Parts: sequence; C-alpha cells; structure tokens
Amino acid sequence: MTTPNQPTPTPGEATPRPNPSAMANRAPKPGPRPGARPGSADQQQTTPSPVPKPAAGAGAVKSDPSKFGRIDEAGTVFLTRGGEEREIGSWQAGTPEEGLAHYGQRFDDLVTEVELFESRLKAHPEDAASLRTNAQALKDSLAETAAIGDFDALEARLDAVIAETAEAGERAKEAKAARRAEAIARKETLAAEAEDLAENSTDWKVAGDRIRDILEEWRTIRGIDRKTDDALWKRYSRARDSFNRRRGSHFAELDRGRAAAKKAKEELVTRAEALKDSTEWNETARAFRDLMKEWKAAGRAPREVDDKLWEQFRAAQDHFFDARNAVNAERDKEFVANAEAKDSLLAEYDPLIDPSKGLDAAKAKLRELQDKWEEIGFVPRGQVREYEDKIAKIEKRVSDAEDSRWRKSDPAAQDKVNQFQARADEFAAQADAAEAKGNAKKATELREQAKQWQEFADVAAKAASDR
Repeated sequence: MTTPNQPTPTPGEATPRPNPSAMANRAPKPGPRPGARPGSADQQQTTPSPVPKPAAGAGAVKSDPSKFGRIDEAGTVFLTRGGEEREIGSWQAGTPEEGLAHYGQRFDDLVTEVELFESRLKAHPEDAASLRTNAQALKDSLAETAAIGDFDALEARLDAVIAETAEAGERAKEAKAARRAEAIARKETLAAEAEDLAENSTDWKVAGDRIRDILEEWRTIRGIDRKTDDALWKRYSRARDSFNRRRGSHFAELDRGRAAAKKAKEELVTRAEALKDSTEWNETARAFRDLMKEWKAAGRAPREVDDKLWEQFRAAQDHFFDARNAVNAERDKEFVANAEAKDSLLAEYDPLIDPSKGLDAAKAKLRELQDKWEEIGFVPRGQVREYEDKIAKIEKRVSDAEDSRWRKSDPAAQDKVNQFQARADEFAAQADAAEAKGNAKKATELREQAKQWQEFADVAAKAASDR
C-alpha cells in the first residue's frame, strides 16, 4: 500500500535520497512557513528530536527510527505511536534498513522545523502570532505525515511552542511599548530644549546651530504613534519659529541703530562743511574737535556709507585747517618759540600715551596733549606738517588701538554672518516643510540652497573671527 501523494518505488529502483523539504501527505498550512533564510533548516545543521538536544557546538544527532516503526517483508511501512501500529506507506526501493533511514530522515526534518520555531520565538518574539499559526498547522498535519520517529515528544514540543507564543507576544508588546516611551521621552526632551533656547538664548549663532542639530537628532527617532509625534513636532516647530522671529527682531534693531548713526553722521558732515570757510581759527578748531567727539559717539553706519561720510567730514576739516595755516604762514617767525614748546610737550606726553598700558588712560592723556597743543598756538608754516605728523603719530597710536578693539566686536561683520545663517535656516525649514508634504524634489532643491547659504555663513564667520 502506498501513502497518498507518495509514489511506490519499483523493485530494483535506487533508494530515494532523503529530501529535507519533501514532507509527504502534509496538509497545507495557513500563513508563511520557515523557509530558506538565515537560521533555517536549508542553511544550517540542527540537532533533531527525540534524543537530547546537544550542547552548543556539538554535532547533529539523528533519531533512531527502529524504535518507533518497522517495514515488513512485503515493504509495508508501520509507525508505532501510543502502543499502536499504523500503516503509513510502502517501501520497495531498497532494504528495510534503508527504508527506515528514509522515513527517519523525514521525521528529523520535522524536528528541524520545530527547532526553527523555538529559536525564532526566542530571537523574534514579535513574530509570535505567525509562529503560533505555523506551529499549529504543523501539529495538525502530524497525523497524516509519512515519517517514523517519536511523534509524542515532537507534539509535546509543538504544544510548548504554541503555549509560549502567548507569553512571547506579551513580552514583545511590552518591549515595543518601552521603546515607544523612550522615543517619546527623547523627543519631549528635545522639544523642551528648543523651547528654552527660543525663549531665553541670545547667543544667536550657538543657539541657531543647536536648534538645527536638534532637528537632525529628531529625524533619527522612530516608533511613535502619529498623533503623539505630530503634537511633539508642533512644539519643536513653534519653538524654532519663535527663535527665528526673536533673532530677526534683534538684528532688525541693529539695522535701525546703523540707520540712526548714518543720519547723525550726515548731519555732522553738513555742520563741518558749514564751518570749513570760517576765519575764527581758535573757536572753529574747538568746534571741529567737538564735532569729532560727536562723530565717535554716533556709532557705526553701514561700512561703505560710513567710509564715504568720513571722507567728506575729514575733507571739510582739512579745508578749514589748511586755510588757517595759509593765513598764519606770514607769522612763522613769531611762532618759532611755539615749535619749541610743542617739542617739549611731545617729549613729556609721548611716553605717557601708551594704549598697551590702558586705552582709556592713553585717550585721556591724548586729550590733555591735544588741549595744550592747541593752547600753544601755531608753529612756523614750514613746520606745520612736521608737527601735525608728530601729534598725528600719537593720535594714530590711540586710534589704532581703539579701532582694533572695535574690530574685535564689529557688529556689522557679525550681522552679515547672522543674515547668511538666517537664510540657511529659512531654506532648511522650507525643505522640511516640503519633505513633510511629500514633495521630495522641492525638498532637495531647497536643501541645496540651504547648503549654499550655510557655506556663505561659515566663510563670513571665519572672516569675522580672523579680524
């Protein structure tokens, strides 16, 4: 008698080679079955039941089919289970021993499948539902399977797998919930940090970089339900927008300050030009000194405008002093003593005016020198430039020190950096919005623009730091 779907070998036919995947009379099973993937029976050798499972690293041990079945002289194959024999097929292709080995190999293949279920359940408890379905399908098919081995032990192992799937499924749910809680906590922390930066930080460059880094870290966090994730994203997005608005307001205020300085210096130029033709030499010279003080107190206009206004202001000042020097050229002989007095004054104040020992003290001494210098009066016409150069050298020493200190905190250079950075952040935000709407092409274009503006900002920042 032959088992359904199992052809009967004819006398003299070669013994069929055991096929690990050929399970005759197996009822179809719902759902996916373990197949040829890493860890499957097709890719590794496993230790079959019912003999004790060997320790890790030991070789595979096959079952002994002679303990659980037989093949009679007519070639009829019997399985013994529960003390009763059941005919399961016919063997005509070789000796009874070869037939037992063939049907024993079929049973070992079943053991391999069960071991796969067990190992898969340990490694991937999240697959518990599908593993339960497959294990139950294999169990249901045992009664129709043509194989010889300890089916009672095999069925007990399947029952254990089926029972374990419920607990494993719960463990998987708990692990998933823990991962979700951790992801939520991370995003809540990032959102809170962004909110704090948006409300309190005035270090615009550092805070802007951190808000952008938060976004990069945010994108790596997964496993949160959409509703919670959307709520957290709204917190971060609002914080980022608030920071950008506050930063924009700050630099807008700087722009207004530069505009006020421009207006004030334009008025100073007008007043200087109104004085340049005056012949009230001493009074007008003092007026020009006062104008210079106002000029320095006015602050910086935009660089290109500031330089142009300074040229106009200085031109008016030079015009006046050149005229005064021309008128006084005739009195040169009377002013020889003045030259000597100024030489003494320079000898006294030159060592005292040292910005390296204190800029404010040097400026104070310079003012004293300038006042006394003016009180002495003119030197001979041919020596005017000489003495102007002498005091100008000391003035330049102080002004260079003052300019050096100003350049180290040049708001115009920093403003340029921040403007570039703001543009880079703006394009990055637009790219995020496009990506959120599913417009990948637009997002890519915007990111390229953000990258270009970021490069501008980095170059400007380096230039400012090298001043």
